[in-house]
Amino acid sequence: MSDSLGIPNHIGFILDGNRRWAKANGVSSNEGHRRGAEVFRDISEAGFNKGIKYITGYIFSTENWTRSEHEVNFLMQLISRIFTDYFEELHKNGIKIVVLGRRNGLRAKVLKAITNAEEVSRDNKKGTLALCINYSGQDEIVDAVKSIIAHKTTLEHINRDTLAKALYIPEIPPLDLIIRTSGEHRTSGFMLGRSDYAELYFTEKYWPDFHTQDLEQALIDYNNRLRRFGS
Repeated sequence: MSDSLGIPNHIGFILDGNRRWAKANGVSSNEGHRRGAEVFRDISEAGFNKGIKYITGYIFSTENWTRSEHEVNFLMQLISRIFTDYFEELHKNGIKIVVLGRRNGLRAKVLKAITNAEEVSRDNKKGTLALCINYSGQDEIVDAVKSIIAHKTTLEHINRDTLAKALYIPEIPPLDLIIRTSGEHRTSGFMLGRSDYAELYFTEKYWPDFHTQDLEQALIDYNNRLRRFGS
């Protein structure tokens, strides 16, 4: 990647198209998801090496529970493997791991892997990798409102800052850029409380075909935009 590019502070990835990639390549859906996990590892590593401080991946939405039991079981196993197979390298490179989403409903093995990764990496400073697992942007806002009510915050003290501090992992900053693969032009509820001024980049490529040169192209496109923030 060119060192002359301006680097977003926070990039979010909607990893879409694993199953369609698998069908197009004559392999199982599970193989598509496995390949997608490998690509996310490689893209995250390239992004952190480029100087991006926060990278968020939309890994498993609350709607994904409606998929077949076989596929859900594989995805839960794959998520556990992500933490065990990829975590040590990320930790060694100074990357902090956090997970956004509701913990209830997740398998015990997944919860254990999440807790371990978050605790062990909590003091890492090079960058933060956020994984949205069992996540819904609307549910995040609902849970934030419940938290505000539970803390008995009075009406005159409720504002944008109050809501931002009640979101999951509130130290995660607003998104600068959202990248979605597979030709879909929507954000599907991804980080609603942090995406109001995010730049959107869509590509026809399925996620398993997204490479570091595609990330560079997205950064070039980002640098060609004028961010006015409503002014």
